[in-house]
Amino acid sequence: MMQHGAYDDYWQARNLRPHLKNIKPAVMTVGGWFDAEDLFGALNTYKEIEKNSPGANNTLVMGPWCHGCWARTEGDGLGNVRFGAKTSQFYRDEIEFPFFAYWLKGKGDPKLPEALVFETGTNQWRREDAWPPKDAQAQALYLRADGKLSFDPPREAAAAFDEYISDPDKPVPYINGQAPGMTREHMVEDQRFASTRTDVLTYRSDELTGDVTLSGPLTASLDVSTTGTDSDWVVKLIDVYPEDYPNPDPNPAGVRMGGYQQLVRGEAMRGKFRNSYSKPEPFVPGKMEKVEWAMPDINHCFRRGHRIMVQVQSSWFPLVDRNPQKFEDIYNARAADFVKATERVYRFAGAASALKVNVRP
Repeated sequence: MMQHGAYDDYWQARNLRPHLKNIKPAVMTVGGWFDAEDLFGALNTYKEIEKNSPGANNTLVMGPWCHGCWARTEGDGLGNVRFGAKTSQFYRDEIEFPFFAYWLKGKGDPKLPEALVFETGTNQWRREDAWPPKDAQAQALYLRADGKLSFDPPREAAAAFDEYISDPDKPVPYINGQAPGMTREHMVEDQRFASTRTDVLTYRSDELTGDVTLSGPLTASLDVSTTGTDSDWVVKLIDVYPEDYPNPDPNPAGVRMGGYQQLVRGEAMRGKFRNSYSKPEPFVPGKMEKVEWAMPDINHCFRRGHRIMVQVQSSWFPLVDRNPQKFEDIYNARAADFVKATERVYRFAGAASALKVNVRP
């Protein structure tokens, strides 16, 4: 694996998706919005079957679950976030069992929609006749001056930007604390600890006067430059709770939910793959370039009184291995290769960095 650091023939031969053709049996693809191991897999298996096997009986079920948690937990919460019901039990009793009873034994009819998706934030199931939903409208959350986040694009004509120093020796951690291994709970982790760091750019909306529901894929679209020749870019979408949000009861951990910054989705892009996963390219130090990448789908409602937040950073340790910020074979990098770099994210009319979203009416 370390000898194949790009998307070469070794990896392309292992890609299942192009072969999902002429699917004859009924398929129900099940995934979790907070699956730390393979959120990509469920969403893209469904999408590829839709594309390559038109007419197949192809259903998507997405719940508020971690990896496999629809099968081995009650699904009533993850970390400090609660889902209002035992969602896994509902899935097993009302979705999974009727599906197999119908298709294997001819009993009953599960009457499943094209997509049955849990809407986090409001904690309710949605029946959709397509995924992504047909009524979702493409918009963008723009990074603005003074840490503002807005659906309105910037108007500055000059090359406005925000910058930070990324130090591989002091990477941004993925949780506030330590853990023996990767946690499941980090998918909804409170990001207040990251907001205080000087190597994390934080942008937040005004307090929402009404619910805002984002459904479907996200696309991070940044105009950036670096003083190095390689850099990672991490974008996180966050739901900021009101200051008067009630604490859990009981509350043995003493968590304060007022002002909680719940991670909704985060995804990293290794900059050298910005134009091709097969042919990595170095950055020219100081040159502004577009870095754009797809993030896994969401189905989340930001409630009235909440705020929408976007954070940008260049490390996410140890979820993402450290980038030496030099264009080289990272797997064989030496300690001396890891250097600081100044990262800029541009936000003006000619280079409006944003998170592209799909908004439900």
